[in-house]
Amino acid sequence: MDLFSLKGKTALVTGGTRGIGQAMAVALAEAGADILLAVRAGASTETKAKIEALGRTCVLYDVDVSSRASIAALVPAVVGRDGHRIDVLVNCAGIQRRHPAHQFPDSDWDEVLQVNLSSVFELCRDVGAHMLEQPVYDGVKDKRRGAIINVASLLSFQGGITVPAYAASKGGVAQLTKALSNEWASKGITVNAIAPGYIATEMNTALMDDEARATSILARIPAGRWGLPDDFKGAVIFLASRASAYVSGEILTVDGGWMGR
Repeated sequence: MDLFSLKGKTALVTGGTRGIGQAMAVALAEAGADILLAVRAGASTETKAKIEALGRTCVLYDVDVSSRASIAALVPAVVGRDGHRIDVLVNCAGIQRRHPAHQFPDSDWDEVLQVNLSSVFELCRDVGAHMLEQPVYDGVKDKRRGAIINVASLLSFQGGITVPAYAASKGGVAQLTKALSNEWASKGITVNAIAPGYIATEMNTALMDDEARATSILARIPAGRWGLPDDFKGAVIFLASRASAYVSGEILTVDGGWMGR
């Protein structure tokens, strides 16, 4: 089980206050990592309490991922001011906006692309630069400096309906993941993404409330159910740990078999 241990590691997580992001943050703590949560001011502290109940450290950083200035201040605060080494980055923050494509407002397009894609690049760039400066772990056996895990989507592969900005942003996350892996895998940084299927979270409330659409979606999921946030615990631990040392540039779908249908 040492392959999956994150003891002594520190993970920076965005979008960790609820749903999939919360489950991922807690899972990393359960595997032994201390957690740095990038959250909006006034956000719920439930995740922090869950992590501390496990005996792990959890530090909150006030970050607005819709603001480039706010993102730019994060790594200097974490690394320079507080002296943390970031071993794992999980980019899970995301938003959704639904409109028919011919009525999609510029303001919603810009917001979705900034939160779901631009902020991911900015954090990967800043944390990646920090990781590249670090000594490797485990000598010649591993040569790892860090692990970056982005959250993609089934819409990284499919187009969706009335969500053009979301589909464009998540397609971008998948390609960004591959591009960064091409540059950094040889330098000891693995870069992968997890693509959730249809998960019973607040972001999918509109779909679940549409009885006809929800029924058609469920009928296509081979597992026979919508996913739950806890379904992502194993995947994130795998990609964050030494168990996946030779895995990079991958988009791991956690979808109950949807993409294989």
